[in-house]
Amino acid sequence: MTATKDRTLAAAGFISVYAFIIGFTDNYVRVIAENAGLWQFHLTRSIVALSVLGLVAMLFRRRVRPVNLRAVVARSAIHGLAMVIYFGALAFLPVALVAAGLFTAPIFVLLISRFAYGHAIGPVRIFAVAIGFLGVILVLGPEAMSGASIAALLPVIAGAMYAMGNIATREWCPEESAETLLAGFFTALLLIGLIGMTILTLHPIAVPAGADGFLQRGPVWPNGAFYFWTVVQAVGSLLGVGMMIRAYQITDASRASVLEYIILPASAFWSYVIWGQTLQPMAVLGMGLIVAAGSMIALRARAQEAPLAAN
Repeated sequence: MTATKDRTLAAAGFISVYAFIIGFTDNYVRVIAENAGLWQFHLTRSIVALSVLGLVAMLFRRRVRPVNLRAVVARSAIHGLAMVIYFGALAFLPVALVAAGLFTAPIFVLLISRFAYGHAIGPVRIFAVAIGFLGVILVLGPEAMSGASIAALLPVIAGAMYAMGNIATREWCPEESAETLLAGFFTALLLIGLIGMTILTLHPIAVPAGADGFLQRGPVWPNGAFYFWTVVQAVGSLLGVGMMIRAYQITDASRASVLEYIILPASAFWSYVIWGQTLQPMAVLGMGLIVAAGSMIALRARAQEAPLAAN
């Protein structure tokens, strides 16, 4: 199999669009959480997303059938399990701690790329990962570093699995279309949502009112706001995750993973525009570090690609 051409600058553009879209749609999860449960949300969103994806694939004659079914199933399962662990940890750990654990993914990408696949990792990328992760900690606040326990390892495990799934995008699935990987991703989430709803139907538990019961809530009859924002989530996820998948297909995972840090500033921007939420000065500094990390990767890639283009 021929090597996939590395296009880091294009990947940075794809990830920026991804962050802008997902930052917007994720701000409305709080509205969804008021009306239904996480599992019903995953199931409903996946049904909508797969329906839209199937229609688009049919109209534009895009390939959805996998080239390597085993690789697509494995990648989808890894990403799906990462999301299960991530959202499961939200039930008993602070949001800041869970988010900080998930954003260890670029560190795991760096380690897996180097020791599992033998990719050369230069000092610039190592420094960028360190700066980006420090920025994440500053954005999330000091509580993200507190509460260390065995349970607190769960978000880190989710970060490691998310990293493995992202590496699999380029290493295992370079010949797959973005539509194929999107179909695998949403099929995995559909099955996870269906399993969660079935378990909570057969074994219901006490559910707190409102958004606090998001994780524990089984099947309900939600209102129109749930369906509207779930459809927005589905369409936004199709576009955004599709952009992210394409980015991981055209550049090294250790570069793309650092560029993904940009989603935190994007989410903060939309939180301010939509909800009027402002940031502490320390968080603003953290976002500056995140942007700096991504810029280092992009500029370094441009400097490396320029001589190749001249030849």
